[in-house]
Amino acid sequence: MENQKKFIGSFVNNQADIVGRLIKAKAFIFDWDGVFNDGFKQGQTGSGFSEIDSMGTNLLRFSYFLKAKQPPITGIISGEKNESAQFFANREHFDFAFYKIAHKIDALDFICHQKNIKPEEVVYFFDDVLDLSIAKVCGIRIMIGKNATTLFTNYCIKNNLVDYITTNDGNNSGIREACEMLITLNLNFDEVIDQRTELNNNYKEYLQLRNSCQTQVFTEDENGKIIKDQNNS
Repeated sequence: MENQKKFIGSFVNNQADIVGRLIKAKAFIFDWDGVFNDGFKQGQTGSGFSEIDSMGTNLLRFSYFLKAKQPPITGIISGEKNESAQFFANREHFDFAFYKIAHKIDALDFICHQKNIKPEEVVYFFDDVLDLSIAKVCGIRIMIGKNATTLFTNYCIKNNLVDYITTNDGNNSGIREACEMLITLNLNFDEVIDQRTELNNNYKEYLQLRNSCQTQVFTEDENGKIIKDQNNS
């Protein structure tokens, strides 16, 4: 499958260029609303996620592990507090979960400082305007597509803020599509599926390392300073 490279989404930039940047990637960071879901809420009810997308993020992390021999850095950056996002980050043992972040680049800067990485070593999954401060500086920009945001999508293309646009939206496993695309560019899709199916020693080692990570939850204070959420410490 990896040799056929049949993708259903749209590459904005050259695949070979994206592969070159993917080789240098050390972190996978995700927006939440509109990315893992359709973004709809009722009052304070949080927007959820699909197990299909969850498996996609896990397979992508395992794909990275097979090449780097360590799990990648992972995080969720959300402009709102969302219990589903924090549950997901904790269950999947992401490194970071940020909520109520007004200017998302502050969270990215925080991650880069904490983990001693550069913005160009980050792959970012996003869908809307509040994400563009990160899209301007990170290494690979994956947009979860929407039929309703044609003009915004064109803006991102025109201003070189996106590398790949999914065909599927957030309510139809756009994240899984994006993860499978990146695994394919890693040239180990079949290997990832085979070893995950077999639960072999490589996967067991990856899972042990992944599950040893305890998610750190952060938000902003009234002055815009990133602080640890004491209720999730």
